[in-house]
Amino acid sequence: MPEPTKKEENEVPAPAPAPPPEEPNKEKEAGTAPPKEWSLGESPATEEQDKQNANSQLSTLFIEKPQTGTVKVGENITFIAKVKAEDLLRKPTVKWFKGKWMDLASKAGKHLQLKETFERQSRVYTFEMQIIKAKENYAGNYRCEVTYKDKFDSCSFDLEVRESTGTTPSIDIRSAFKRREVKQQEEEPEIDVWELLKNANPNEYEKIAFQYGITDLRGMLKRLKRMRRVEKKSAAFAKILDPAYQVDKGGRVRFVVELADPKLEVKWYKNGQEIRPSTKYIFEHKGCERIMFINNCGLTDDSEYYVTAGDEKCSTELFVREPPIMVTKQLEDTNAYCGERVELECEVSEDDANVKWFKNGEEIIPGPKSRYKVKVEGKKHILIIEGATKADSAEYSVMTTGGQSSAKLSVGLKPLKILTPLTDQTVKLGKEICLKCEISENITGKWTKNGLPVQESERLKVVHKGRIHKLVIDNALIEDEGDYVFTPDAYSVTLPAKVHVIDPPKINLDGLGADNTVTVIAGSKLRLEIPISGEPPPKVIWSRADKAIMEGSGRIRAESYPDSSSLVIDVAEREDSGVYHINLKNEAGEAHASIKIKVVDIPDPPVAPNVTDVGDDWCIMNWEPPVYDGGSPILGYFIERKKKQSSRWMRLNFELCKETTFEPKKMIEGVAYEVRIFAVNAIGISKPSMPSKPFVPLAVTSPPTLLAVDSVTDTTVTMKWRPPDQIGAAGLDGYVLEYCLEGTEDWIVANTDLIDKTKFTITGLPTDAKIFVRVKAVNAAGASEPKYYSQPILVKEIIEPPKIRIPRHLKQTYIRRVGEAVNLVIPFQGKPRPELTWTKDGAEIDKNQINIRNSETDTIIFIRKAERSHSGKYDLQVKVEKFVENASIDIQIVDRPGPPQLVKIEDVWGENVALTWTPPKDDGNAAITGYTIQKADKKSMEWFTVIEHYHRTHATITELVIGNEYYFRVFAENMCGLSENATMTKESAVIAKDGKVYKNPVYEDFDFTEAPMFTQPLVNTYAVAGYNATLNCSVRGNPKPKITWMKNKVAIVDDPRYRMFSNQGVCTLEIRKPSPYDGGTYCCKAVNDLGTVEVECKLEVKVIYQGVISPGEPLFLEGQQQL
Repeated sequence: MPEPTKKEENEVPAPAPAPPPEEPNKEKEAGTAPPKEWSLGESPATEEQDKQNANSQLSTLFIEKPQTGTVKVGENITFIAKVKAEDLLRKPTVKWFKGKWMDLASKAGKHLQLKETFERQSRVYTFEMQIIKAKENYAGNYRCEVTYKDKFDSCSFDLEVRESTGTTPSIDIRSAFKRREVKQQEEEPEIDVWELLKNANPNEYEKIAFQYGITDLRGMLKRLKRMRRVEKKSAAFAKILDPAYQVDKGGRVRFVVELADPKLEVKWYKNGQEIRPSTKYIFEHKGCERIMFINNCGLTDDSEYYVTAGDEKCSTELFVREPPIMVTKQLEDTNAYCGERVELECEVSEDDANVKWFKNGEEIIPGPKSRYKVKVEGKKHILIIEGATKADSAEYSVMTTGGQSSAKLSVGLKPLKILTPLTDQTVKLGKEICLKCEISENITGKWTKNGLPVQESERLKVVHKGRIHKLVIDNALIEDEGDYVFTPDAYSVTLPAKVHVIDPPKINLDGLGADNTVTVIAGSKLRLEIPISGEPPPKVIWSRADKAIMEGSGRIRAESYPDSSSLVIDVAEREDSGVYHINLKNEAGEAHASIKIKVVDIPDPPVAPNVTDVGDDWCIMNWEPPVYDGGSPILGYFIERKKKQSSRWMRLNFELCKETTFEPKKMIEGVAYEVRIFAVNAIGISKPSMPSKPFVPLAVTSPPTLLAVDSVTDTTVTMKWRPPDQIGAAGLDGYVLEYCLEGTEDWIVANTDLIDKTKFTITGLPTDAKIFVRVKAVNAAGASEPKYYSQPILVKEIIEPPKIRIPRHLKQTYIRRVGEAVNLVIPFQGKPRPELTWTKDGAEIDKNQINIRNSETDTIIFIRKAERSHSGKYDLQVKVEKFVENASIDIQIVDRPGPPQLVKIEDVWGENVALTWTPPKDDGNAAITGYTIQKADKKSMEWFTVIEHYHRTHATITELVIGNEYYFRVFAENMCGLSENATMTKESAVIAKDGKVYKNPVYEDFDFTEAPMFTQPLVNTYAVAGYNATLNCSVRGNPKPKITWMKNKVAIVDDPRYRMFSNQGVCTLEIRKPSPYDGGTYCCKAVNDLGTVEVECKLEVKVIYQGVISPGEPLFLEGQQQL
């Protein structure tokens, strides 16, 4: 494979000049694909695009790719891409490009629209690019790219824009190819646009772009800037890579750099990834030259490459061009008959190449609804025409990027032969008419009747199957008679046949049912209309029991019409039931039919129902069906009930009861009820039955609860239980206790009579026997379900060691005051019944002062009025045979203490007096907790407390009045309180004057009255509608002012939307959920005897409208974002 020619140094391929406006995109019209070279609307792919192109080989996301399309100037065209979303967690990213660089997302507008939709059922994303009112410069190569995480896919397609003309111009394929060939020869322009741009002043860029038809000036300037950066002198490279290389697909390219220092390490990169040596990439070193060969270049090699030496690098771009596709095997002229399958075949130079087919110069676009199909098998391309017609005769051509071929197709008719002609038919009315013929060719044809085209319907079917043609008429009618002709299409041959229809008399009884029975309600009118047919019209005779029914005005009469006959019975009676006959007769034959007429009525009422069983709110009732069902089967019954004292009946079932038994529910227990029945047939509801006998719903109680063993001896077992949870209106009469010896199934009643108590002792039991026990609750409705004891009980007394359970509050000293009652309950355990012994301080208790009461489970010490002599240690001994248990309780009876023994005045100085005293002799059987000291002026002898809860026995009294004489007394205090009496000092203490006369000052009464005054006024407030708002102010004044709130000078009184508070002078008005109508001027008015004062403010209520409050500025709530 020869190496591609290299451009001159520091030179890039020059773009082809733009085509003139009058001949846009001639290459597209000729069917050639654009070469993979730089063009005016394209620029080399960026590093990101090359990386995506490499990834596109790893993943395929498209399930439908955009297809190459053709559109006329001014028309619209839509390109569609579909992506399957089954494995995608979010929406993929799709971009549309024109050429290699132009992102069409920024061009969307009047002439370009990008849409995307998502079908949830099929989970398919659909992306559309619609070009509106196409122009000539819209033609070119387009690309669609889809990206999702690490997956990437892309698809290229072409758009061809043709001139809009009134008639479709004929395409000269040879001339199109001649133009293409000339253009290929002129691809190398004489002027290098890149050199012009590099050497031109920036102010002249737009002028050059307009002169040479450059549409992507911005992209070329970016690339030019990058090329200028490459041209900088390099210290590592003596000679850098060329700016760009171009190679044909499958060819070999050679990259060469020359190093300034041969010792430098060189690395080659493609799209940022290092290239390793392989059969595709070959590296060579020749002196300072470093060479890389790329073999068998493909489209994926069309990328950016760069080489690094030390800290420097130089880059270039490789463009891979596809060679033109040539037609290696030409189309051949073909002849075919109508209806045959035609295949036009050719071969091209490449597998799966892009090939276009034309018919008479018009492009053939295959599709699901098209008669044309294209089959590709490697290099072979086949155009298939199914069921060829004369319209398919034309010149067909195939066009590739490098050649074309054409051939003629002729479609003709085969000679027609009649294999089976039509035959005349005579059929009866209602039968099937089938006209059948067979011809030698599989072609369509037309049916006519009496010279008019036959129209298909549900009754008339035209069948064409291969060479056989049928005309099938179901249920033949009189009007189906006539001359029928079949004419094959495209032939002048006709096949005639005559059809004759006959109609014997018939009676139509389809509407009467299987047994021809007509049911009529007694008292109503019957008009039985029977459709009849026959040609000529038949004679009709009605009869019953060999007696003819004449036409006239009787109650039972016959009426005749052209297509029906009627039997009329006015005011039907039960005796009219029977079999009626109708006879028809005409020239074609006779017809007979029998009709059964049944006169029905409502059923008789059933007999009174019987109530067989009752419960707490239910009963079971049954009844017998009525004697006469009215001539119609009984469909069911309705049941009603009422209280005996009431006259109002209530329906119990809204759906028919099919049985003759029913269970009414939701009755009130203890109330008498009656029930009755209605029978129902197809005609209606019967009269009610007689009421049943009165009955009262009663229910047994629920089983007793908590059955347990209370005690066991050698011959007795004592059981206890709790009453039932549900007793009901019947009450509870008593209990029955039963037992059963283990090994037997006979239950023995322990109590002959009902017992009211929930405890009973079973006596006379054998020792060491085991018994089962159960108990039932009994009332007027009977015995309840039994409550069983869970396990057998052994009849033997069990010795249980005694155990005393001292309550927690008795484990410490038990203290009570004199005169209070003492009632101590000490529980214990032990079996058989233990012996109890009480002692106090080691001596026997005096039962005259202390009462002791013992039971089987506890013992009680009771003292009606406690005295201090009852204090002491009480010992309890519980004994069961040889087992003994002891416990002790300390009881302390306390009283108030006596007074201190002696109170003395130790010293008097200034305004102070020193006192001492001795503790009381009697402390009340409790520790002294303190003393209370009082003083009294000798003149008034009124006592005032000076010190309370004082713990010492000496104190100093201060702040006494000079010149006064005082006495003092002291109370003792313990946990019961102060002593009843106090000990007073015998002497008095005189507070002597020191020579100064004390004069009491004179004070004037202070006037606290004040007029009301607001210390904190109201302020203007904004509120949000629907949220409570408050107005606050503070006021002072004496006497306390009266507060009044006003809105717009109107007092607010008893309005539930307002709440008024006043606390410590702070006045608050709360407005509940205000609306815009609550806005206005609010006033707070304070009034007392000294004056009146007011303060005002304005309240404005704002309403939120989707994040904006009005009036005012926007309000952005939580979760919203300012736009």
